[in-house]
Amino acid sequence: MELHADVRPHGIARSPARPRPARPAPTSPARRLRRAALAGCALVLAAAAVSYANAIVAPSNSSLGIRSVEWLRDNGAAAWVSKVESIYYQLTAPAKGGPPLRALPRVGVAAAIPPGSNSAPGSGTFAGPALHAYRPPRIRPLATPALPGEGVWHATQPGAGPHPPLLVSTFRSDPSEYPRLVAGVAWIDTSRTVVSLYPGRLEPSVTIPRGTMDVPARYRPRLLATFNSGFKLADAGGGFALAGHTYAPLHDGQATFVRYADGRVDIRAWHSGSQAPGDVVFARQNLPLIVEEGHPNPNLNNGVEWGATLGNAIEVWRSGIGVDRRGNLIYAAANDQTVGSLARILIHAGAVRAMELDINSYWVSFISYAHAGALDPSNLLGEMNRSPERYLSPDDRDFFAVYTR
Repeated sequence: MELHADVRPHGIARSPARPRPARPAPTSPARRLRRAALAGCALVLAAAAVSYANAIVAPSNSSLGIRSVEWLRDNGAAAWVSKVESIYYQLTAPAKGGPPLRALPRVGVAAAIPPGSNSAPGSGTFAGPALHAYRPPRIRPLATPALPGEGVWHATQPGAGPHPPLLVSTFRSDPSEYPRLVAGVAWIDTSRTVVSLYPGRLEPSVTIPRGTMDVPARYRPRLLATFNSGFKLADAGGGFALAGHTYAPLHDGQATFVRYADGRVDIRAWHSGSQAPGDVVFARQNLPLIVEEGHPNPNLNNGVEWGATLGNAIEVWRSGIGVDRRGNLIYAAANDQTVGSLARILIHAGAVRAMELDINSYWVSFISYAHAGALDPSNLLGEMNRSPERYLSPDDRDFFAVYTR
């Protein structure tokens, strides 16, 4: 009898063999890499979207466009933004020549009251020993004939007496090549004023008690003026000290606006180490000095130490602060300026040492107040595009305020 290995009971058919499931083709390394890259990009984009959304919805007094640009700067696109801005400003730079101005913008009040008519503190006028106070000479006009009022100092408050502690003026800064450019300047008597530095909502970008981030209400009866500070600390590469504490290390050689405990203020190159000494009330650094010993810094035309933000040769709104030979402050601002032309403006107005402050139309502000209580504010130049109410509500950037003593 023949035997078979496959023996089944009668009537049961053999089931067909089941095919094995096909194995998926192995994923190539290149495809796995692409998938990982796409997943990583998605995570990065999601994180960037969240970061941008947080920046946009956070409290701010800056426009949406400005906040968007600042977010790009702070998130790896600073060089790209600066390049785009540089191209834009080069394309929109003012043309040389053109018709001359027929009149200068009106600044301040027409005249001071006669000697002996000073009124009491708190009334919007200055009271104090002003009979023998110093008043700077008229700024010499650079064009002939001079326009009415060119280089003439004006008080910012009516009834301020013959020697007001704050004076403002305008003059044509480059009449031969740019006859329509006007510089605004302010002179601050440091013997009869107090200057304070206030942190903003976002700057300085360090952990610091920020206070009200505007001019405190209790000090507004003595308020004379407010003006912008310097670059963002990340762009300035400098330090920040306030109220006896150094919040960002100070750097030797950097231009520094400093106030001491005895009330003195100065603009000087810093050489006192990374921590502010005990007699320093505030120290705000911003790049190197642009004016020293009454002369422009020799590196203004080709140096790189003035930062990547639009460089030193792009013509934009620029501002600066200096001291005259008596230690009084001189603020200057103008549109379509290089760092070199800003230095020349400050020197012509009487500065012997000076530093650049912030630049671009959105950040340059000098505001004076015609009456006590921060009433009737006005910009130094009508072309300044920020509201004269700017520092009376929380601001994104740190700033300075000037008070009567």
